[in-house]
Amino acid sequence: MPWSPGSSSAPSGDKDDIKSKLSSWTKPIRDHLSEGSNWIAPVIAAGATVGFWSFYKTYLRRIPNSAHVSPRYFHRRSLFGKVTSVGDGDGFHLYHTPGGRLAGWGWLRTVPKLKKELKGQTIPIRIAGVDAPEGGHFGRTAQPFAAEAQKFLDSHILNRRVRAYVWRRDQYDRIVATVYVRRPPFFQRKDVSMELLKQGFATTYEAKTGAEFGGPSKEIEYKVAEEVARQKGKGMWSLEKGGGFFHPSKKAQAIESPMAYKRRVKLAEEQQRKLDP
Repeated sequence: MPWSPGSSSAPSGDKDDIKSKLSSWTKPIRDHLSEGSNWIAPVIAAGATVGFWSFYKTYLRRIPNSAHVSPRYFHRRSLFGKVTSVGDGDGFHLYHTPGGRLAGWGWLRTVPKLKKELKGQTIPIRIAGVDAPEGGHFGRTAQPFAAEAQKFLDSHILNRRVRAYVWRRDQYDRIVATVYVRRPPFFQRKDVSMELLKQGFATTYEAKTGAEFGGPSKEIEYKVAEEVARQKGKGMWSLEKGGGFFHPSKKAQAIESPMAYKRRVKLAEEQQRKLDP
């Protein structure tokens, strides 16, 4: 009986013919790979593919938000991106643009501008080593120079590209980082924490636990900068100087640090909760 494609088996002669054809098709490949040197190109291609994928995952894959920042980044890696918003004097949101212009950001790939497009796509950054005056959140009274500190940070980094060296995640799921920015005219790299301290718009971070400066030498540098700004009466420290000879009615004030303010407000709120029925 003649064999058809739907039959369960083919005649032995047909099977031998199929095997012969398959063998003739694959023989050039087997002959080519039988030479050891002919394996080099495929191995190199496979290795290059694996290497590129590893490089992409490590350096070019965009991190959308803080939940995707792996702990292995801390104290090892930095994040490069564009500042999309400034929340207060020591915090902002970063849109991660790995690879920068070399990876097409700014000419092939664009950073969203609308709030709805940026939602869930930015990383909240807490600037390391400093504490800016507290704003009037949740009905609380703002500290002196809170608005000025935010305005300075806004003018310094908003819509600019910065590099953030990441240290840890804080209790609010923000990434604590030392941040650098390049600004005209000479585009020298500036430490944003240092600039805030120099202008008198922040104190060095005072918490006994969770403080992060990026190293002991940085902590010393920050404290020196804070003291210099204090002696010069810069920013918030001007309140300690009073009005001087030309404004004698302006009395000198004691400065409450941002950390002392937060502790006082927290204690007052806890006491109020106890009194409330």
